[in-house]
Amino acid sequence: LVWLLVLSLAWLGPALGGEEKEEEVIEEEEKEKEEDEVLSDEIKEEDNVLVLHEHNFARALSEHQLLLVEFYAPWCGHCQRLAPAYAQAATELRNESSPARLGKVDATAQTALATEFGITSYPTLKLFRDGNRTHPLEYTGRMDSRGIVLWVQRRAGPSATLLQDTDTTAAFISSQDRVAIGFFKDLKGEAAQAFLEVAAEMVDLTFGVAEAAELFQAYGLSADTVCLFKKFDEKQTNFPVDPARGLDTAELTRLLRVHSLQLVMEFTNEVQPVPSPATVPCGPRLPCPHSPPPPQTSNQIFSAKIPHHMLLFLDKSSPEQLSLRDGFRAAAGGFRGEVRWPQGRDMDGGFGTPQVQCPLFPAQVLFVVVDVTGHGADVLPFFGMTAADAPTLRLVRMKNNRKYQMEQDNFSESAIRTFIQAVLDGKIKPRLLSAEPPEDWDTRPVKVLVGKTFEQVAFDETKNVFVKFYAPWCPHCQAMEAAWEELAERYKDREDIVIAEMDSTANELENITIHGYPTLHYFPAGPGRKMVEYKSARDVETFSKFLENGGTLPEEPP
Repeated sequence: LVWLLVLSLAWLGPALGGEEKEEEVIEEEEKEKEEDEVLSDEIKEEDNVLVLHEHNFARALSEHQLLLVEFYAPWCGHCQRLAPAYAQAATELRNESSPARLGKVDATAQTALATEFGITSYPTLKLFRDGNRTHPLEYTGRMDSRGIVLWVQRRAGPSATLLQDTDTTAAFISSQDRVAIGFFKDLKGEAAQAFLEVAAEMVDLTFGVAEAAELFQAYGLSADTVCLFKKFDEKQTNFPVDPARGLDTAELTRLLRVHSLQLVMEFTNEVQPVPSPATVPCGPRLPCPHSPPPPQTSNQIFSAKIPHHMLLFLDKSSPEQLSLRDGFRAAAGGFRGEVRWPQGRDMDGGFGTPQVQCPLFPAQVLFVVVDVTGHGADVLPFFGMTAADAPTLRLVRMKNNRKYQMEQDNFSESAIRTFIQAVLDGKIKPRLLSAEPPEDWDTRPVKVLVGKTFEQVAFDETKNVFVKFYAPWCPHCQAMEAAWEELAERYKDREDIVIAEMDSTANELENITIHGYPTLHYFPAGPGRKMVEYKSARDVETFSKFLENGGTLPEEPP
């Protein structure tokens, strides 16, 4: 058979050579055709998304009042995962005859456009309005189809509904679980305009605006005020505009996010399709985000930027454990922040609700219930827990993911309050996770470190220790695994150099916080507990240069 195949190829050789020449001609013609198409300003579409390049970009801007453009790289995994949602959003906007359209630019091929708009990570989304290409607006919404549609819609039309009478306003308030209404004496004033800016950004909240005197009177207001109306917890919370400072958009956004949350949230883990590009850009030497994509409720929970989360882990199928929510909820009110409760009577205009007073004090703790047999099961490893540990309490300091635990769980309101205050006052140390060291941890070329053994290895004054902090699920960590193994093999006989790794999802360190994966730190020999972060190329030769040069890369000759 092999012989027959060789003979057949010999017979077909001349014919195949002729076909190759014909194919070359066809390929050349197709290439010329593609070049002609690129040079044209014709706009083609893929799944209702405009395919843009430098020759048709100006035309697209002139033909569409609002144009949201995704600058992507074909090899970018985040871009690939975004593509279906982006196409779905484009279809929804087109079907509803929106003045907004969605387009995309391959930034790796259209380098002139990428340079013009300062594209340094993928995907990057920018909104162009009324043909203006000099001041596009950065996309700040969620990276799913609904989030994209809502964000664009807010910018295509009024970001807040104008309310002119009491009946319309009452109906507007009752139409949603929560709405924000800005009451302003002058809708063209700076405070009202700042309120509309906030409304354009907070697409997950419905906004209204009013200036009629009868509405000020109906809601007991005498000055410019933003009111948040809810069907849960406090029914109405007022945020008066400071006459001297005006309305700060960042502060108002934070206040609305905090008070839009329920006093006690319930954790769910229906994952968003793609993390936000603001936190997870795709590019060279990209670290993974510190944790997997966030749960559905995280858009509310994390955007409020509340620094501590108090978690009650329980089994919701157990009536006994469910009853623990009462004390948990009772403790939550004292840590809500921002709103001071009047002493003995309501403030003017309060309608029996808490009112803001100066000075404001920050929200400190968000209370969250986690069902260990339901949506919360997936997060248990992050806390080093199993479902059998429920019921139990944990407090998390969000800036560094430090976790705090009572010596003995006590679910009473007073005990929970006392515990939280002790953590806030710095009287309780965090509980650090540590796996058990493998029996052969120091016999392999790559030494396996855990929380319990890290100090003695990394800060050994006789060793130069190079450590990779990784997450098992991180694709970037997986991609550099072979290079790290090769590096360890190269230096396995060097007494003064240790190549090591630590799974940071199962181990925590008191004085080192890992924000992305993989993170590489070099601990040089000698006294002083020094640490150098490695931020260069992730290949064996560059690693070696770094090690041989004592923890720095030598300067390359010009």
